[in-house]
Amino acid sequence: MHEVYAKSILSPKNGMNIYRGCSHGCIYCDSRSKCYGMKHEFEDIEVKINAPELLEQALRKKKNRCMIGTGAMCDPYLHIEEKLRLTHRCLELIDRYGFGLSILTKSARILRDLDLLQSINDKAKCVVQMTLTTHDEQLCRIVEPNVSSTAERVEILNIMRLNQIPTVVWLCPILPFINDTEENLLGILNSCADAGVKRILCFGMGMTLREGDREYYYDALDRHFPGLKEKYISLYGNSYVLDSPNSAKLMHIFRSFCRSNGIMYRQSEIFAYLNEFPDDGFEQTSLF
Repeated sequence: MHEVYAKSILSPKNGMNIYRGCSHGCIYCDSRSKCYGMKHEFEDIEVKINAPELLEQALRKKKNRCMIGTGAMCDPYLHIEEKLRLTHRCLELIDRYGFGLSILTKSARILRDLDLLQSINDKAKCVVQMTLTTHDEQLCRIVEPNVSSTAERVEILNIMRLNQIPTVVWLCPILPFINDTEENLLGILNSCADAGVKRILCFGMGMTLREGDREYYYDALDRHFPGLKEKYISLYGNSYVLDSPNSAKLMHIFRSFCRSNGIMYRQSEIFAYLNEFPDDGFEQTSLF
Protein backbone atom coordinates (compact mmCIF):
# COMPACT_ATOMS: atom_id res chain seq x y z
CA MET A 1 0.00 0.00 0.00
CA HIS A 2 0.98 3.62 -0.34
CA GLU A 3 -0.52 6.78 1.12
CA VAL A 4 -1.64 9.90 -0.71
CA TYR A 5 -3.18 13.16 0.37
CA ALA A 6 -6.26 13.61 -1.76
CA LYS A 7 -7.69 16.99 -2.77
CA SER A 8 -11.31 15.88 -2.42
CA ILE A 9 -13.27 12.81 -1.33
CA LEU A 10 -16.88 13.19 -2.51
CA SER A 11 -17.91 12.90 -6.14
CA PRO A 12 -20.63 15.17 -7.60
CA LYS A 13 -23.11 12.36 -6.81
CA ASN A 14 -21.86 12.04 -3.21
CA GLY A 15 -19.89 8.85 -3.67
CA MET A 16 -16.49 8.27 -2.10
CA ASN A 17 -13.61 5.85 -2.51
CA ILE A 18 -11.26 5.81 0.45
CA TYR A 19 -9.03 3.16 -1.09
CA ARG A 20 -7.99 2.63 -4.71
CA GLY A 21 -6.99 -0.88 -5.69
CA CYS A 22 -7.97 -4.09 -3.94
CA SER A 23 -6.65 -7.14 -2.10
CA HIS A 24 -9.68 -9.40 -2.66
CA GLY A 25 -8.34 -10.94 -5.87
CA CYS A 26 -11.68 -11.43 -7.68
CA ILE A 27 -10.78 -12.71 -11.13
CA TYR A 28 -13.42 -10.60 -12.95
CA CYS A 29 -12.92 -7.17 -11.33
CA ASP A 30 -13.80 -4.31 -13.70
CA SER A 31 -11.87 -1.85 -11.51
CA ARG A 32 -8.66 -3.26 -13.03
CA SER A 33 -9.63 -1.78 -16.40
CA LYS A 34 -7.10 0.66 -17.84
CA CYS A 35 -9.82 3.21 -18.60
CA TYR A 36 -9.82 4.23 -14.93
CA GLY A 37 -6.27 5.56 -15.23
CA MET A 38 -4.76 3.80 -12.24
CA LYS A 39 -1.02 4.54 -12.23
CA HIS A 40 0.00 1.89 -9.71
CA GLU A 41 -0.30 -1.86 -9.41
CA PHE A 42 -3.84 -2.89 -8.48
CA GLU A 43 -2.69 -4.77 -5.36
CA ASP A 44 -0.56 -1.79 -4.26
CA ILE A 45 -3.55 -0.12 -2.67
CA GLU A 46 -3.65 3.65 -2.72
CA VAL A 47 -4.83 4.98 0.64
CA LYS A 48 -6.41 8.42 0.85
CA ILE A 49 -5.01 9.01 4.28
CA ASN A 50 -6.80 12.34 4.76
CA ALA A 51 -10.22 10.97 3.74
CA PRO A 52 -11.90 11.59 7.12
CA GLU A 53 -10.75 15.21 7.23
CA LEU A 54 -11.93 15.82 3.67
CA LEU A 55 -15.26 14.17 4.37
CA GLU A 56 -15.90 16.29 7.44
CA GLN A 57 -15.17 19.44 5.46
CA ALA A 58 -17.56 18.33 2.71
CA LEU A 59 -20.37 17.39 5.11
CA ARG A 60 -20.11 20.71 6.94
CA LYS A 61 -20.55 22.61 3.68
CA LYS A 62 -23.65 20.74 2.52
CA LYS A 63 -26.89 22.67 2.83
CA ASN A 64 -29.02 19.52 2.87
CA ARG A 65 -28.39 16.06 4.21
CA CYS A 66 -28.24 13.27 1.66
CA MET A 67 -27.09 9.69 1.11
CA ILE A 68 -23.33 9.13 1.03
CA GLY A 69 -22.29 6.12 -1.05
CA THR A 70 -19.14 4.04 -0.93
CA GLY A 71 -17.92 0.76 -2.41
CA ALA A 72 -18.84 1.23 -6.07
CA MET A 73 -15.22 1.11 -7.30
CA CYS A 74 -13.20 -0.28 -4.40
CA ASP A 75 -14.38 -2.21 -1.35
CA PRO A 76 -14.36 -0.07 1.81
CA TYR A 77 -13.52 -3.13 3.95
CA LEU A 78 -10.22 -4.30 2.49
CA HIS A 79 -7.75 -6.17 4.69
CA ILE A 80 -5.90 -2.93 5.55
CA GLU A 81 -9.10 -1.45 7.01
CA GLU A 82 -8.45 -3.62 10.08
CA LYS A 83 -5.40 -1.48 10.83
CA LEU A 84 -6.19 1.89 9.27
CA ARG A 85 -9.92 2.11 10.14
CA LEU A 86 -10.48 4.94 7.67
CA THR A 87 -13.90 3.61 6.68
CA HIS A 88 -14.79 3.40 10.36
CA ARG A 89 -13.79 7.03 10.92
CA CYS A 90 -15.78 8.16 7.88
CA LEU A 91 -18.85 6.29 9.12
CA GLU A 92 -18.49 8.03 12.46
CA LEU A 93 -18.68 11.38 10.66
CA ILE A 94 -21.68 10.36 8.57
CA ASP A 95 -23.39 9.32 11.79
CA ARG A 96 -22.39 12.49 13.68
CA TYR A 97 -23.66 14.83 10.99
CA GLY A 98 -26.90 12.94 10.39
CA PHE A 99 -26.31 11.85 6.80
CA GLY A 100 -27.43 8.58 5.24
CA LEU A 101 -25.19 5.74 4.06
CA SER A 102 -25.28 3.39 1.09
CA ILE A 103 -22.37 0.95 1.41
CA LEU A 104 -21.34 -1.93 -0.87
CA THR A 105 -18.95 -4.68 0.25
CA LYS A 106 -18.09 -8.38 0.05
CA SER A 107 -16.43 -8.48 3.45
CA ALA A 108 -17.55 -9.60 6.90
CA ARG A 109 -15.41 -6.78 8.30
CA ILE A 110 -18.50 -4.62 7.97
CA LEU A 111 -19.80 -6.28 11.13
CA ARG A 112 -17.10 -4.45 13.09
CA ASP A 113 -19.11 -1.29 12.41
CA LEU A 114 -22.55 -2.73 13.10
CA ASP A 115 -23.17 -0.27 15.91
CA LEU A 116 -22.48 2.65 13.58
CA LEU A 117 -24.70 1.19 10.86
CA GLN A 118 -27.52 0.86 13.39
CA SER A 119 -27.05 4.44 14.59
CA ILE A 120 -27.02 5.85 11.05
CA ASN A 121 -30.15 3.89 10.21
CA ASP A 122 -31.90 5.08 13.36
CA LYS A 123 -31.10 8.73 12.62
CA ALA A 124 -31.47 8.71 8.84
CA LYS A 125 -31.07 5.69 6.55
CA CYS A 126 -28.44 3.00 6.06
CA VAL A 127 -28.50 0.45 3.25
CA VAL A 128 -26.00 -2.39 3.24
CA GLN A 129 -25.30 -3.79 -0.21
CA MET A 130 -23.66 -7.17 -0.71
CA THR A 131 -22.38 -8.73 -3.94
CA LEU A 132 -23.27 -12.39 -4.48
CA THR A 133 -22.10 -14.30 -7.55
CA THR A 134 -21.52 -17.95 -6.73
CA HIS A 135 -23.57 -20.23 -4.52
CA ASP A 136 -21.03 -23.05 -4.63
CA GLU A 137 -18.39 -22.43 -1.96
CA GLN A 138 -15.55 -24.16 -3.78
CA LEU A 139 -16.19 -22.16 -6.93
CA CYS A 140 -16.44 -19.00 -4.84
CA ARG A 141 -12.91 -19.59 -3.56
CA ILE A 142 -11.67 -19.69 -7.16
CA VAL A 143 -13.40 -16.60 -8.54
CA GLU A 144 -13.27 -14.55 -5.30
CA PRO A 145 -10.27 -15.99 -3.44
CA ASN A 146 -9.47 -13.45 -0.71
CA VAL A 147 -12.88 -12.31 0.42
CA SER A 148 -15.65 -13.58 2.68
CA SER A 149 -17.34 -16.69 1.34
CA THR A 150 -20.87 -16.63 -0.04
CA ALA A 151 -22.14 -18.31 3.14
CA GLU A 152 -20.49 -15.62 5.27
CA ARG A 153 -22.02 -12.87 3.15
CA VAL A 154 -25.46 -14.43 3.43
CA GLU A 155 -25.02 -14.52 7.20
CA ILE A 156 -24.24 -10.79 7.10
CA LEU A 157 -27.53 -10.23 5.27
CA ASN A 158 -29.31 -12.18 8.00
CA ILE A 159 -27.63 -10.11 10.71
CA MET A 160 -28.70 -6.90 8.98
CA ARG A 161 -32.28 -8.18 8.77
CA LEU A 162 -32.27 -8.94 12.50
CA ASN A 163 -31.07 -5.39 13.15
CA GLN A 164 -33.68 -3.89 10.79
CA ILE A 165 -31.04 -2.54 8.42
CA PRO A 166 -32.25 -2.79 4.80
CA THR A 167 -30.12 -4.64 2.27
CA VAL A 168 -29.59 -4.79 -1.48
CA VAL A 169 -27.87 -7.70 -3.25
CA TRP A 170 -25.83 -7.17 -6.40
CA LEU A 171 -26.23 -10.32 -8.48
CA CYS A 172 -23.24 -9.85 -10.74
CA PRO A 173 -21.26 -10.82 -12.64
CA ILE A 174 -22.57 -14.04 -14.12
CA LEU A 175 -19.56 -15.62 -15.82
CA PRO A 176 -20.32 -17.53 -19.04
CA PHE A 177 -19.73 -21.28 -18.71
CA ILE A 178 -18.74 -20.89 -15.03
CA ASN A 179 -21.62 -19.77 -12.81
CA ASP A 180 -24.34 -19.23 -15.43
CA THR A 181 -26.47 -22.17 -14.35
CA GLU A 182 -30.01 -22.46 -13.09
CA GLU A 183 -28.72 -24.25 -10.00
CA ASN A 184 -26.36 -21.40 -9.12
CA LEU A 185 -28.97 -18.72 -9.76
CA LEU A 186 -31.67 -20.39 -7.67
CA GLY A 187 -29.18 -21.09 -4.89
CA ILE A 188 -28.39 -17.40 -4.62
CA LEU A 189 -32.00 -16.27 -4.99
CA ASN A 190 -33.26 -18.67 -2.31
CA SER A 191 -30.52 -17.48 0.05
CA CYS A 192 -31.62 -13.89 -0.57
CA ALA A 193 -35.26 -14.70 0.10
CA ASP A 194 -34.37 -16.57 3.29
CA ALA A 195 -32.35 -13.55 4.46
CA GLY A 196 -35.25 -11.18 3.86
CA VAL A 197 -33.59 -9.30 1.01
CA LYS A 198 -36.15 -7.04 -0.68
CA ARG A 199 -34.05 -5.65 -3.55
CA ILE A 200 -31.73 -7.43 -6.00
CA LEU A 201 -29.74 -5.62 -8.68
CA CYS A 202 -28.99 -7.60 -11.82
CA PHE A 203 -27.46 -6.08 -14.96
CA GLY A 204 -28.12 -9.10 -17.13
CA MET A 205 -26.82 -12.64 -17.13
CA GLY A 206 -23.26 -12.06 -18.24
CA MET A 207 -20.22 -9.94 -17.57
CA THR A 208 -18.10 -7.14 -19.04
CA LEU A 209 -14.46 -7.19 -20.09
CA ARG A 210 -12.16 -4.45 -21.27
CA GLU A 211 -8.44 -3.80 -21.48
CA GLY A 212 -6.67 -4.47 -18.20
CA ASP A 213 -9.53 -6.52 -16.79
CA ARG A 214 -9.62 -8.88 -19.78
CA GLU A 215 -5.97 -9.92 -19.53
CA TYR A 216 -6.21 -10.66 -15.81
CA TYR A 217 -9.41 -12.65 -16.28
CA TYR A 218 -8.00 -14.70 -19.13
CA ASP A 219 -4.88 -15.53 -17.09
CA ALA A 220 -7.21 -16.81 -14.34
CA LEU A 221 -9.13 -18.91 -16.86
CA ASP A 222 -5.89 -20.51 -18.02
CA ARG A 223 -5.02 -21.41 -14.42
CA HIS A 224 -8.39 -22.67 -13.25
CA PHE A 225 -10.44 -23.51 -16.36
CA PRO A 226 -8.05 -24.78 -19.06
CA GLY A 227 -9.37 -24.27 -22.58
CA LEU A 228 -12.11 -21.84 -21.60
CA LYS A 229 -10.18 -18.74 -22.69
CA GLU A 230 -10.11 -20.01 -26.26
CA LYS A 231 -13.87 -20.58 -26.10
CA TYR A 232 -14.38 -16.98 -24.92
CA ILE A 233 -12.17 -15.58 -27.69
CA SER A 234 -13.98 -17.63 -30.33
CA LEU A 235 -17.45 -16.64 -29.11
CA TYR A 236 -16.95 -13.05 -27.93
CA GLY A 237 -13.77 -11.69 -29.54
CA ASN A 238 -12.98 -8.34 -27.88
CA SER A 239 -16.59 -7.52 -27.00
CA TYR A 240 -17.23 -5.39 -23.93
CA VAL A 241 -20.47 -7.17 -22.99
CA LEU A 242 -20.34 -10.96 -22.76
CA ASP A 243 -23.85 -12.35 -22.38
CA SER A 244 -24.24 -15.91 -21.18
CA PRO A 245 -25.69 -18.29 -23.80
CA ASN A 246 -28.25 -19.06 -21.07
CA SER A 247 -29.11 -15.39 -20.59
CA ALA A 248 -32.75 -15.43 -21.72
CA LYS A 249 -33.64 -18.48 -19.62
CA LEU A 250 -31.83 -17.19 -16.53
CA MET A 251 -33.36 -13.72 -16.76
CA HIS A 252 -36.82 -15.28 -16.98
CA ILE A 253 -36.10 -17.30 -13.82
CA PHE A 254 -34.72 -14.21 -12.09
CA ARG A 255 -37.69 -11.97 -12.84
CA SER A 256 -40.24 -14.67 -12.06
CA PHE A 257 -38.59 -15.45 -8.73
CA CYS A 258 -38.45 -11.79 -7.74
CA ARG A 259 -42.10 -11.19 -8.64
CA SER A 260 -43.21 -14.30 -6.74
CA ASN A 261 -41.25 -13.30 -3.63
CA GLY A 262 -42.04 -9.58 -3.59
CA ILE A 263 -38.45 -8.60 -4.39
CA MET A 264 -37.75 -5.34 -6.23
CA TYR A 265 -35.55 -5.95 -9.28
CA ARG A 266 -35.97 -3.00 -11.65
CA GLN A 267 -32.67 -1.09 -11.69
CA SER A 268 -34.18 2.40 -11.87
CA GLU A 269 -36.36 1.76 -8.82
CA ILE A 270 -33.49 0.35 -6.77
CA PHE A 271 -31.10 3.20 -7.61
CA ALA A 272 -33.82 5.73 -6.82
CA TYR A 273 -34.27 4.04 -3.45
CA LEU A 274 -30.53 4.05 -2.74
CA ASN A 275 -30.29 7.78 -3.46
CA GLU A 276 -33.45 8.78 -1.62
CA PHE A 277 -32.81 10.51 1.69
CA PRO A 278 -35.73 10.32 4.12
CA ASP A 279 -37.52 13.51 5.08
CA ASP A 280 -38.37 14.39 8.67
CA GLY A 281 -41.55 12.33 8.52
CA PHE A 282 -39.79 9.23 7.29
CA GLU A 283 -40.66 6.03 9.10
CA GLN A 284 -38.08 3.25 9.19
CA THR A 285 -40.76 0.60 8.78
CA SER A 286 -41.45 1.93 5.28
CA LEU A 287 -38.07 0.55 4.19
CA PHE A 288 -39.32 -3.01 4.46
